[in-house]
Amino acid sequence: MSKLFDFFGMEICQFPCLADNYGFLVRDTQTGQCAAIDTPDARAISEVLEARKWRLTQIWNTHWHPDHTGGNLALKKLWDCEIIGPAAEKGKIPGADRFVSENDNVRLGKTDARVIETPGHTSGHIVYYLADKRVAFVGDTLFALGCGRLFEGTPAQMWASLKKLRALPDETQIFCAHEYTQANARFAVTIEPANAQLELHSAQINALRRDGVPTVPTTISKEKASNPFLRADQATVAAALNMSSADPVAIFAEIRQRKDRF
Repeated sequence: MSKLFDFFGMEICQFPCLADNYGFLVRDTQTGQCAAIDTPDARAISEVLEARKWRLTQIWNTHWHPDHTGGNLALKKLWDCEIIGPAAEKGKIPGADRFVSENDNVRLGKTDARVIETPGHTSGHIVYYLADKRVAFVGDTLFALGCGRLFEGTPAQMWASLKKLRALPDETQIFCAHEYTQANARFAVTIEPANAQLELHSAQINALRRDGVPTVPTTISKEKASNPFLRADQATVAAALNMSSADPVAIFAEIRQRKDRF
């Protein structure tokens, strides 16, 4: 089932894809131009486009992984759309027409997105930040109560990337690419069992998932208060891990290693 968000001149349609991915379609209402944020499932994306009578004009890829680019070629063939991807992953993005880097601008009709480079999950991962709408499409860099595995990057790179996202305005809505939140919450409480905001957030998440409701999007303010991966420089987290003398990169690395084993 899809969900529609209205951002005054821009619409976002969110819908489930594959086992636990989300598909996102962004439409500029003044011009009708429409972008898919990654392409986990070409058939599902096309079905939503046809049901809403939207025409796909662009694809914005966040990184090269197949569950984010696997529908590129089929959608390009069907819709004759432009494919935009991270410059640092040139050669890995199927069908790419244009490559973008830090602070480049991507335009969809009257809607602008700024590119933020967030290496860590992959070496060239990027985020699309729509400043005037307070919306960010973060791919697999940041999840509700989690972050992406470090398949290609280092803890220092990922920590720097997460700090970039943490610095966005508190009200920024974070559209992450997977429904991992309930599992992330179970892990997060092992890091900060005394965090009251995390306890409240976890209860809300469990209630949503009992009803089959998505936990995405989240907000920067929620994540700053309860996501252990954004809190590696907080004294409460360091103390909970008995790492009070460690720097935030080492603390982040320890949290990530624990999550990988969880």
